[in-house]
Amino acid sequence: MITRKMYNAQEIVSIVTDTSRPVRKHCNADAFFLAMLRCFQQVPDSRDPGKIEIPMHDALMSAFAMFSLKDPSLLAFDMRRREEPENLHTVYGIGTIPCDSQMRDILDTCEPESLRPGFREVFRTLQRGKDLEPMTVLGGHYLLSGDGTGFYYSSKVGSEYCLKKKSGKGQTYHQQMYAAAFVHPDRREVIPLCPEMITRQDGSDKQDCERNAAARFFREFRREHPHLKVIVTEDGLSSNAPHVRDLKELDLRFILGVKPGDHQFLFDQVDAAVEASSISWFTMADPKNPAKTDHAFRFINGVALNKSNPDLLVNVLEYWQVDRNGKEMRFAWITDLEITEENAYEIMRAGRARWRIENETFNTLKNQGYHLGHNYGLGKKHLSAVFTILMMLAFLVDQAQQLGCWLFREAWKKAETKRSLWEQMRSLFHQFPLESMETMLRAIAFGIQGYVVAVDEDTPSG
Repeated sequence: MITRKMYNAQEIVSIVTDTSRPVRKHCNADAFFLAMLRCFQQVPDSRDPGKIEIPMHDALMSAFAMFSLKDPSLLAFDMRRREEPENLHTVYGIGTIPCDSQMRDILDTCEPESLRPGFREVFRTLQRGKDLEPMTVLGGHYLLSGDGTGFYYSSKVGSEYCLKKKSGKGQTYHQQMYAAAFVHPDRREVIPLCPEMITRQDGSDKQDCERNAAARFFREFRREHPHLKVIVTEDGLSSNAPHVRDLKELDLRFILGVKPGDHQFLFDQVDAAVEASSISWFTMADPKNPAKTDHAFRFINGVALNKSNPDLLVNVLEYWQVDRNGKEMRFAWITDLEITEENAYEIMRAGRARWRIENETFNTLKNQGYHLGHNYGLGKKHLSAVFTILMMLAFLVDQAQQLGCWLFREAWKKAETKRSLWEQMRSLFHQFPLESMETMLRAIAFGIQGYVVAVDEDTPSG
């Protein structure tokens, strides 16, 4: 049993929780929090050393705690700092907790790239623990789904790092990012990587774009993971020759969406192959619901991507899903994987898993407690980007626990929904002094089994 203390007027109330089953040493919330703190301690600080009152790592860890606890605003976190700072010290290891204005000023100077090690550390922990093995597809490859999304928009307030767009109603300011996560067709967990900001670069007058950000993202990804077997899956905007050549140069396999309206030359070749009876096709019943769904496949290997790049050959997979009510859905992809009847179904499922970057990642971050898109602060330089990356790190730690920590899954099961879990976590964080996140999750999963009451000798009586 573990006891934790809650201080009242003249009593110490210790809550008792079940510890009959230990958590894994490295794959639990407290281990991940410690890893984050160590990574933040290595982040360079450009401020004058003689004027630093709050270390950079304390400001970073405070913002990370804000997103970890799903506080809806800096004001809510600042209230927590004033009214219940003990748990921020003990659970998150924060030394000096900054107020909201101090946090904004400090983090605005932080270079977003310096936060990359936190993502690598969590990924390597999962890799060493073999937690990622169930997420591989098509011969041991990790499926990496990527897309762009916005995280800041204003018609009034902007900075030199914002993208600008003029319309009949005036000028708007916005910031976006290209983000990617490891996904699997059969799993709800996603493992996000460090996003690449789609913002104006230092000293540049040119607008940035998703294509340039994606190119930077994959270069950095391959630098950090030079030997990882990866298949990239993206939407139809990515099916262009420069991007495909970049992926090939980085030894990244791909399954990219295509549409006839955007790739007419490609589909003309497919139609010609159909007329010449030189294309492969087959149908099959759904393995899980054979009475409800049928699948039809048509594929050809080794055709030119477009007229301007006749040397760039790709393989094309067309797919139709038809249910018993006659409802039909159609998809098509290009890939550098050789398509056969044996692997077409798995390639199709990998291609359709692309949506998990939108639903399981962006939608979760925007609508399930993380508040992506809420303006925590724009700053003059990097503040909004740093906040967004720290939010992604908090999301990553949650997903890593969901994948590899039985205690997190048990607490989630008891709470029934993620929103309820976040609410119970904030409630316990407010009510009880805690020494670890493990204690909090055990209290949610198994309940508080008893109380131990003693007189606080440091509290005067009467």
